[in-house]
Amino acid sequence: MTETRDLLFELGTEELPPKSLLSLSLGLRANVEAGFARAGLAHGEVRPFATPRRLALLVKDLAVAQPDQTVERRGPALSAAYQADGSPSQALQGFLKSCGAMPDQLFTLQTDKGEWVAFRQPIRGRRTADLLPEILRQALAALPIAKRMRWGSGAAEFVRPVHWAVLLFGDEVVEAEILGVATGRETRGHRFHDPGTLPLRAPGEYAGKLLSEGRVIADFEARKQKIRTLAEETAADVSGVAHIEPELLDEVTALVEWPVPVLGGFDVRYLALPPEVLITTMQANQKYFPVKDGSGGLLPHFITFANIDSTHLATVRAGNERVVRPRLSDAEFFWNQDRKRTLESRVEELAQITFQKALGSMLDKTHRVQNLACAIAERLGQESAWVERAALLAKADLLTQMVGEFPELQGTMGRYYALAEGEPEDIAAAIEEQYLPKISGGPLPETFTGLVLALAEKIDTLTGIFSVGLIPTGDKDPYALRRAALGVIRILIEAELDLNVPDLLEFALGRFRHAFDKGKARGNIHGFILERLRGYFLERGFRHDEFEAVLSVAPASLLDFERRLNAVREFRSLPEAESLASANKRIRNILRKAEEEVAANVDDHTLAEPAEKQLLEAARLAKEDLLPLLQDRDYTRALSRLSRLRKTVDAFFESVMVMVENDELRRNRLGLLGIVEGLFLNIADISKLQG
Repeated sequence: MTETRDLLFELGTEELPPKSLLSLSLGLRANVEAGFARAGLAHGEVRPFATPRRLALLVKDLAVAQPDQTVERRGPALSAAYQADGSPSQALQGFLKSCGAMPDQLFTLQTDKGEWVAFRQPIRGRRTADLLPEILRQALAALPIAKRMRWGSGAAEFVRPVHWAVLLFGDEVVEAEILGVATGRETRGHRFHDPGTLPLRAPGEYAGKLLSEGRVIADFEARKQKIRTLAEETAADVSGVAHIEPELLDEVTALVEWPVPVLGGFDVRYLALPPEVLITTMQANQKYFPVKDGSGGLLPHFITFANIDSTHLATVRAGNERVVRPRLSDAEFFWNQDRKRTLESRVEELAQITFQKALGSMLDKTHRVQNLACAIAERLGQESAWVERAALLAKADLLTQMVGEFPELQGTMGRYYALAEGEPEDIAAAIEEQYLPKISGGPLPETFTGLVLALAEKIDTLTGIFSVGLIPTGDKDPYALRRAALGVIRILIEAELDLNVPDLLEFALGRFRHAFDKGKARGNIHGFILERLRGYFLERGFRHDEFEAVLSVAPASLLDFERRLNAVREFRSLPEAESLASANKRIRNILRKAEEEVAANVDDHTLAEPAEKQLLEAARLAKEDLLPLLQDRDYTRALSRLSRLRKTVDAFFESVMVMVENDELRRNRLGLLGIVEGLFLNIADISKLQG
């Protein structure tokens, strides 16, 4: 049985970047696990720990050594291994020397390319303790760190200066130097509560000893849950509910090792400001959790977390209240000043903001989006006046002081200012909804005006950036075009907007005045959207071949694409599906290999066999039945109707040879196959379906 021990690795640092702590911790675990895999070291659970001052891993049941191996080495070909007198050739002598072997230890290896001299060399597995330092160094070097620091006189580089390192394998220290620091068995507790060292006898006591003696909750998830619970309990003290957003919760968790909640308050007059302003001020600037009442309205309270169990919490509270007060006062000033001018009065000033050098200003973009939004509304048979007005005002809040201070509130502040000016609620809502969905799976606009404006905004950005050749590559996507394309997809499909995508792209591209290849740009953008569409549908459980079957007939409407896709999925569950898919593959191959043009019409009198006459009659009847179904886009019933062709198609291929010498008969049989294929291609290319 393989001998194992637990391993503890801890890297003690100065305060790590809070927004990166979790990714550093998870990255370290992944890199170390990859290092173990490369080394062939078996292990159990790898549990990560992360606090502002440390990254650590507890590895359960790590093998104490690599398994022994036997490596098969191939030498020269047997024909070149020996001289005429049977003595080893120079090539074989070199091989023996490299292996440290004698001639009688060799064997002959048989391959399909001949016989070779070979040697089986036993390799003893290395001790894990000898491998660990380099595995850890490589894991740390591969962490996603944008900018590394140097400190002191050493050459080590890391995201923050390193002060200590623990490397404990079982009850023994693995002596090594990690990032300029010698490893040992001593961790450190809380910077203020217990600044001394804490010796560890074994890896398993790490988290418990830090908690009981060091006043440190080392487990990130446990600390996060503690913060959530404390915040909820503190909010309940003022009959409120803590407003906890996941990203801020992660950041606060990364800022403290021993979380202590502090309830603060602010002047009730600030509740007259839009709640998003207060929430943004508290969350983004101060890392506070806002407090809401039972109906979702804000209370004049916030919750912050100290990293110390202070005996003077009143002083801590007063300090936080003093810090937030001028920020709220500034926000109040911006709110009052911004409302002295209308959004419309700011529109012309958008000419001063560059959208993209070749694409002009934000005013140019505003006019393009206005034209496109109106065109979309008209194509949907809807009145465009509100859409036109919303598009005109959509970017005006970029010039307000509030958005200048809080860029993340663009759109939101536009909605509030529009409402304050008496704009219709749909127009005000659309100004905010133009940016939706903001994240994958996020909410879509709820108003028709917002849907159209959001769609026009995203299509303008996609077509504009593609037209100047700034196509996303790899991880680089500075204009968030992937998100924009997915937004277009979700709006068209989930809001059921039946629009011709190539037509919209053509219209949008026609609004640009710089020189570019419009046809190439349209093709690139459409292909880019379809690639995102593939991922969108695969995430919803559709299969690759189902997507390819519909893609082959290139529906212009994504809503229509979805309807066809659903029909194909239903079709493949039918007992006739496999046979008809195979038949369509056969038809496709025959038609592709035919050297003559396939006739559009078939002469009934030319056909000779009963099976082909029956197939022609069945195809004509199916075509008649299909017409109303296709008009209604009832593709599921259409494919179900075509499934009834199975027996006649099978009978045709069992008794009829298509590629006969008689030219007229051959042309008509090819034409018949073309008719059958065309019936299915009205919906999808089912020849793409796999078994």
